Amino acid sequence: MKSRLQQSKRLKVISLFAGCGGLDLGFIGGFKFLNKTYPKRKFELIWANEIDKDFCKTYRKNFQHDIVEADIREVLASHPSNQSQPLPKYADIVLGGFPCQDFSHAGKRRGFENENGRGLLYKSMVEVISRTRPLVFVAENVKGLLTMSRGEAIKAIVRDFQNVGYHVSYDLYVAAAYGVPQIRERVIIVGTDKERLPKFTHNVPKLDKRDWMPLRIAIGDLEDVAEGALPNHYWSKAKLFPGTQGNTRVAPDKPGPTMRAEHHGNIEFHWNGQRRLSAREAARIQTFPDDFIFYPSTSSAYKQIGNAVPPVLAWHVAKAIERFIEKNFERNRGLVEYPTSNVPVFGLKAA
Repeated sequence: MKSRLQQSKRLKVISLFAGCGGLDLGFIGGFKFLNKTYPKRKFELIWANEIDKDFCKTYRKNFQHDIVEADIREVLASHPSNQSQPLPKYADIVLGGFPCQDFSHAGKRRGFENENGRGLLYKSMVEVISRTRPLVFVAENVKGLLTMSRGEAIKAIVRDFQNVGYHVSYDLYVAAAYGVPQIRERVIIVGTDKERLPKFTHNVPKLDKRDWMPLRIAIGDLEDVAEGALPNHYWSKAKLFPGTQGNTRVAPDKPGPTMRAEHHGNIEFHWNGQRRLSAREAARIQTFPDDFIFYPSTSSAYKQIGNAVPPVLAWHVAKAIERFIEKNFERNRGLVEYPTSNVPVFGLKAA
């Protein structure tokens, strides 16, 4: 008898802390960025969750797929019969860019000290993985996670994922090395089910530094486009505050700086010095297609864009994950049935 994975050509994906969908878009594929096509991958979105209403609006408009607008902790604590879209029982892949503000170098870096805050929401992802038993999970976070609590934060996170039956590996990715016109450093954590797959090795092909995309290529055509002539081509009118974050000009011949989620209007100035970068330019720097529209306002668009995983970076990670599963599937053919146990952890038991 064939397993469900052998019968299906597509891998079922659950997306947590989905934001506006940058990570999801990369895994699904089938989009264009600067006239280059990023083909569809073998992943199918079956369930997504996000707490922010603006992010959810953007997600629904662009994916034509509903998203559960709720705190994941409340979803996990309630009985399926009380939910219109309960968490699926099984999945092949779980994605999650769990909230990173408490780990960020630019933020307060409270991390694990903030017991009731966003720093511990990764435990909800561990819970979902424990319940749905995916083949693989992929988590994303900021570089600051590696040094939080003198390195103890990442050790605790890895240990918690390992304790529910997963090999765990992580690496620091520089987005510019994967075709993103931005010096953005992010930690990618990959877990693989110990009973069905070996440990994932982070050897995603990358570009030589000489081939990194400069901003002139990414957004040069938008410099003289009138404000409002394109969707989301509006910019912050915040005045210049010299010496503070974001109050510098970007360089046309280099990749851009990290697009930040919380810049309070102080996004960097265009290299011409006449205005700040528009939300559409920020979206380009994050590799969102021009037909990916952000709602409902420019300030919200900036936040959504800065919070996202660049789709092109996510696409390369997805490609590596897809090939990893295909490579290891044959020799693990007899172990791909879903486990029967769904034991909740961290006390988040269904009512």
